[in-house]
Amino acid sequence: MTKGKSFSGAERNASQAVKTVKFYSRGRSDDESLQGEHVEAERLSKHDLKRISNNLLKTRITLPVFKYKDSIMEHLLSNQVTILIGETGSGKSTQLPQFLLEKLTAAHGNKRIAVTQPRRVAAINLATRVAQEYGCRVGDRVGYAVRFDNKTNSKTRLKYLTDGMLLREIMLDRNLSDYTCVIIDEAHERTILTDLILGFLKELIHGLRPDLKVVVMSATLQAEKFSAFFNDAPILFVEGRKYPVQRNYLKEPCDDVVDAIIRCCVQINQGEQLGDILCFMPGQEEIDKAVVVLNKISEHLGTSVPRLIALPLYAALPPSEQAKVFLPLKGFKRKVVFSTNLAETSVTISGVKFVVDSGLRKVKVWRHNLGLATLLTVPISKASASQRTGRAGRENPGKCYRLYREQDYQKLPMQTEPEIARSEITSPVLMLKKIGVQDIVNWSWLENPGKQAILLALQELYQLKALDDQGKITSKGQQMALLPLAPHLSCVLLQARDSGCLLPVIDIVSCLSVENLLLNPLPELRDEINEKRFSIATRGAKFGDLIMMKELYNAYVSLRSSAEKDEWCKDLCVSKRGFRNVVKVRSQLISYMEKLFNEKIDVSETGMDNDSFDVKSVIQCFLAGFMKNSAIGMPDRSFRTSTTGETISVHPSSMLFMDRSCPAILYTEYIFTTKGYARNVSRLELSWLQEIVGMSNVKISAR
Repeated sequence: MTKGKSFSGAERNASQAVKTVKFYSRGRSDDESLQGEHVEAERLSKHDLKRISNNLLKTRITLPVFKYKDSIMEHLLSNQVTILIGETGSGKSTQLPQFLLEKLTAAHGNKRIAVTQPRRVAAINLATRVAQEYGCRVGDRVGYAVRFDNKTNSKTRLKYLTDGMLLREIMLDRNLSDYTCVIIDEAHERTILTDLILGFLKELIHGLRPDLKVVVMSATLQAEKFSAFFNDAPILFVEGRKYPVQRNYLKEPCDDVVDAIIRCCVQINQGEQLGDILCFMPGQEEIDKAVVVLNKISEHLGTSVPRLIALPLYAALPPSEQAKVFLPLKGFKRKVVFSTNLAETSVTISGVKFVVDSGLRKVKVWRHNLGLATLLTVPISKASASQRTGRAGRENPGKCYRLYREQDYQKLPMQTEPEIARSEITSPVLMLKKIGVQDIVNWSWLENPGKQAILLALQELYQLKALDDQGKITSKGQQMALLPLAPHLSCVLLQARDSGCLLPVIDIVSCLSVENLLLNPLPELRDEINEKRFSIATRGAKFGDLIMMKELYNAYVSLRSSAEKDEWCKDLCVSKRGFRNVVKVRSQLISYMEKLFNEKIDVSETGMDNDSFDVKSVIQCFLAGFMKNSAIGMPDRSFRTSTTGETISVHPSSMLFMDRSCPAILYTEYIFTTKGYARNVSRLELSWLQEIVGMSNVKISAR
């Protein structure tokens, strides 16, 4: 990728405040990829759809990909595999799939084109935008499929989908016979699922589908690695539209990222022309804090400078809140968007002229030996820094303020490490077993996770009875692989069916499948909120978080009007969008179980009465899937894990945080921050633990 030549700039005059963030400037950005913009879904007539399509054509023809359409298509059609590097604003994510749709469906009218995205936000936004450009409704000729949401039909020929959804299709049809072309977008993000798909495709095109076309699209220079993986596949470079971006560094490192970003935004607002600000922050906690602080400060800035409107952007945010960052502001105002790395490539926010980069990201690192996840705040890579900087140069020349020193930038790694190098791989290994791969270690890994990680994953699956003594997938393993859940939760559902308590367990698993369902109340409201939760979840107060989720779900669905539900969610500080999603996920899981066993589930037996389900049976179902996640109470009232003897603490968010009477506990998550914490904790009686593991003749000492 050709790098833009550097230029120097003057040091910022920082005399406007007593304490300021001081930068000096040097150079400009590299590039990043174009992604879909937020578009509101509308029910329009065919005439309206055609009019919108014609209007959008004026924008499309200015895109580099559109200008070089003929030469690009000649290259794509003459090669089975193409590695395409697309710069900022090239239009690769929206235009190339449409060009291929036009050419390939003419020859293969009944086959589809798949475009994978690592994030569901991007898949939905891109499908919506492309449907408008194509002149159809989402779900007709152009559609999308993400977890628990499918907008496609028999006429759909261009399908945007998350990589997880394509993997599910591969498990059901290893030959991908419905598709004539698969486009892997955002390949540089190197998620586990993207790496798996690349391995599947490599084996597929050299075996049963020599006619299948594969396009690997990336926004950063990892082209040689992808090319070598596909036996020196040709590389195509498409220049994009980008403007120069002046980079500014700190002279001294900062201690408080939130404080530094707030001060930088105020400084930009006082001294720069109008234009929105995009701030990259490590995670949701820092973002929420920054939004509250900046909105308070904005009220006192006076009328001589634009009013600052702070908005959050992260994956767990409700769609209605996400949509606000894409809407232009009226009047003398400046939008300040605080985002995770979601805004690096997955979405494009119009109007951004300034980027403030903390240089940090949050990652979950799986420790194979300990069986726990560690949540870490770590520096980004140079590639990510380039992506973030490029966001300021999408529409106009811009500026990027990096909250770190230039010498610290030079120490950053060139690329972000692939997800597979720091994640649990139990689910990917089960997928490989499902499609018949026996030699997991020597399979076509783009990045081999290592023999130890693979062996531990195989051992985990064996303990879940997904694999037999020879390492072959069992009938139970086949069923687990087809459920849209992690193997441990799939095992829980199958156990619940056998134990006769499927519906209450589905309710709890649905709650566990929705992120940020229970929100963190403000410190001054914490006691009041907890009291309200305890008053509803009376059995959860004794037996823990899993039972509490069931009781909260029962309370939610018992309310009739949406206004009542919204008020209830507000009173208990729970996500109303989250509970709406729980209802959807529950419906989907019931549907999956019905198809899996070819039987109808009587949903009238919902157990909406909190006393009508058997707590012991429910918790023992979770024990079947999370046997290793148990800890025994010690005489000093601490807990030690039953597998390694490590000390573990109940997380402060748990209902059992203050309960010291539990003889043992079960947890679904083991994370390490300042120390080892158990999350989603349930009370275990020692007799339950003995029954489920057949340890009736083994003595477990109680307190």
